[in-house]
Amino acid sequence: MNCEAHGVVTVSVPWATEGSHFTALFEALIIDWLKEASIQAVSRQLKLSWNAIDGIMQRAVKRGLARREAVSPTKIGVDETAFKKRHDYVTIVSDQVTGTVLHVGKDRKKGDLKAWYESLTLTQRTSIESISMDMWPAFIHATLEGIPEARNKIAFDKFHVAKYLGGAVDKVRRQEHKALMAEGYDDLKGSKYDWLYNPKNMTYKQKRRFAALRDSALKTARAWAIKELAMSLWHYVSKTWAGKGWERWLSWAMRSRLEPIKKVAKTIKTHLWGILNAIVLNVSNGPAEGLNSRIKMLKVRSRGFRNKERFANAIYFHLGGLNLYPEGVLQ
Repeated sequence: MNCEAHGVVTVSVPWATEGSHFTALFEALIIDWLKEASIQAVSRQLKLSWNAIDGIMQRAVKRGLARREAVSPTKIGVDETAFKKRHDYVTIVSDQVTGTVLHVGKDRKKGDLKAWYESLTLTQRTSIESISMDMWPAFIHATLEGIPEARNKIAFDKFHVAKYLGGAVDKVRRQEHKALMAEGYDDLKGSKYDWLYNPKNMTYKQKRRFAALRDSALKTARAWAIKELAMSLWHYVSKTWAGKGWERWLSWAMRSRLEPIKKVAKTIKTHLWGILNAIVLNVSNGPAEGLNSRIKMLKVRSRGFRNKERFANAIYFHLGGLNLYPEGVLQ
C-alpha cells in the first residue's frame, strides 16, 4: 500500500508468508513436490526459476527449525558424510530413536560438534544415554568434553570394527596373493570377495569353494578366522565377561604375526572401552549409516550441491522431521 506519510509499505496478509512472492497454499504444494523430486525437476515442471523453488525450500526449513521443540534425545548417533570428494565432509548428528537428523555440521572437526553439545542445556546433555560413533578422534574428544560421563556413553559399534578388520583381511590376502603368484601358485586368485562376504549369503557353489580356502593353512584363512571371532564377541551382557573375551581375542591377534591384523588390534585395544560400551548398551551406528545412505541418494538426485549450506538445507528438509508448511496450512 502507498502511505502518504511513509510511502510504499508492505502489509501482512493471512494467505502468504513474509518475504514470499507466493501464497501459502502454493508454497505448501511446492513443498509436497520437493519431497518427491529435486529442485531442478520441480522448477522445470512448474516453469519457475531454480532460485524461486530453492527459496521456498529455505523458508520451509527455517520455519521447521524455529518450530522444533527443545530436543531431549536419549540415544544419538554421530557420523560423517562426504560433501564432495577429497575428504570434504560434514558431521551428521541423529536421534536414533526417531531416526531424524538433529544437526548438520559444516565439517568433521571437534569445534563444530562441541558447539552443538554446548547449545544443549545441562539437563539435555545429561539425559543422553549413548552416543554411537566411529573412532574419529575429533568426535571422541568433543564428546568427552561436552557430555557428562561420556566415557560410559560413547559406543564404537560392530559395523566400524568389522570394516577395519575386513580391510585388514583384504591386505593380508593381497600380500599373500602377490607372494604366491611369484612362486607360481594361484590359490587366492579370484577370491577377493569370498573373504568379504557373509558365508550365510553365499550360494551353495560359493560355500563349497570357500570352505576349501577357509580350512587351508593360508595366512588369509587365519586372518579371516581372527576377524570372525571378533564378530562373535558382541553377545555379552556383562562388561566384565565381554572384556575377558576381547582380551583373549587381542592376545591371539597380537600373536598372529599378521601385520595388518596386529595394526587393527592395537586400534581396538586403545578403543576397547567404547566397544564394551556398545556391547552392554546394545547400540550401534546402524541407524546413522541408514541416514547416510539416504543422504547419498539426495546427492545423486540433486546431482550435487553448490555449497554446504544448501546441502545442509536439503538434509534438514528431507530428514529433519520438521514441520515445514506455512502457518495455517494443514499437513
